[in-house]
Amino acid sequence: MKGWTLRLLILGGMVWALSAPSLAGAQHQGHGDMSTHGSGGMGQTQSSGTFAHQVADQGVRAEFQIMSMASMNMKDAAGATHHIMVKFVREGTNEQIRNVMGRIRVVSPSGKDQVETLKDYSGMYAANFSFPEKGKYEVTCVFKAADKQHVIKFSYPQG
Repeated sequence: MKGWTLRLLILGGMVWALSAPSLAGAQHQGHGDMSTHGSGGMGQTQSSGTFAHQVADQGVRAEFQIMSMASMNMKDAAGATHHIMVKFVREGTNEQIRNVMGRIRVVSPSGKDQVETLKDYSGMYAANFSFPEKGKYEVTCVFKAADKQHVIKFSYPQG
């Protein structure tokens, strides 16, 4: 299990590093996106199949990436199909925020609810989920950083 976690962390970090330049283009400062809570952008699926989404809330920018386990050549022992990673940074300084506590809730198109606690991988936070249905999944991340509670909501189009 430890080897799997290390491979997942390394692969996720590599994907994150390779996609960092394109994340800047993924942010959209529009007010018309009703699927996003906080100021930020619409998600964007990159050519690698990774879905990237950034949202700012109360001076904290949450940078999400959603990718299938298959695209990472990984299998989850519990049967999860997707991996959600998030990095938290301070707006303006781009300083990475550590010691974040949080959870992600995913609701499938049919209403099935999944909740996972974010695991800290040296400042990169992640959790695995199953996305068996095609359609729009609602993602909610509730986290505490710098003694403030934050709530981020967005949609993820599966399939």
